[in-house]
Amino acid sequence: MPTETEEAARDLVRAREDARGDLMRARHRLSELLLRHGLVWDHSAWTGAHDAWLRSLHFDRTGVQLAFDEAYEAVLSTQARRDRLDRAIEAMAAEPAFAPAVGRLCCLRGVATSTGFGLAVEIGTGAGSPARRSGPTSGLVPSESSTGTRRVQGGITKTGNSHARRLLIEAAWHHRKRYRPSRELLRRRAHQPPAVWARADQGNRRLHRRWARLDARHKRPTVSAVAVARELAGWCWSLAVLDDPDHAATRLG
Repeated sequence: MPTETEEAARDLVRAREDARGDLMRARHRLSELLLRHGLVWDHSAWTGAHDAWLRSLHFDRTGVQLAFDEAYEAVLSTQARRDRLDRAIEAMAAEPAFAPAVGRLCCLRGVATSTGFGLAVEIGTGAGSPARRSGPTSGLVPSESSTGTRRVQGGITKTGNSHARRLLIEAAWHHRKRYRPSRELLRRRAHQPPAVWARADQGNRRLHRRWARLDARHKRPTVSAVAVARELAGWCWSLAVLDDPDHAATRLG
């Protein structure tokens, strides 16, 4: 059972998830308003240049201007709320209860502090959470409808922890490109012991090879991402319990 500290961390992570969803919807509403008036930003959205363009917009009709101001203010206020929660997550992730596991998880590609903290509190970092259950509890395993000798598998179940599932799938996409440790990844693992480096490097290479094999079989990228995310869940657990002497020799098949 999670401790009170772990429950508090989950509440923080889920509040940040709510803010992320609210920000996405606020941005969509603003974009749709502008689209109705024939205004489309053709470059990378929600950057500094995009924000400068938004601030330069003015409308002759009062109703349209008021609607735009409200929609734009909703984006700014929701983004500020998300950023406050990000800072709170950064601070809590540095606490002794979470820092070791989060630091190890951040040695994997696609896993920065926010993602590592979210996975640590959602999936769990205890040795009692076996790696083989990380995929099922996140809804990343295929559904099945079998009778007698007839076995039919369908799409993933999408049951269990939806937040952990999203984090794992987002991180899995980073493993599609050829594995070359970035400067940021090297910085994140700089203070980790060699055993963590070796395990994380093994996982990063294996996950990329999995992507490459699936691409060679012409699997849809979305299908490949789920398959890699399912295996990534096991690697996350493996790193989270690496300092447990009973599980230090864990091997993932």
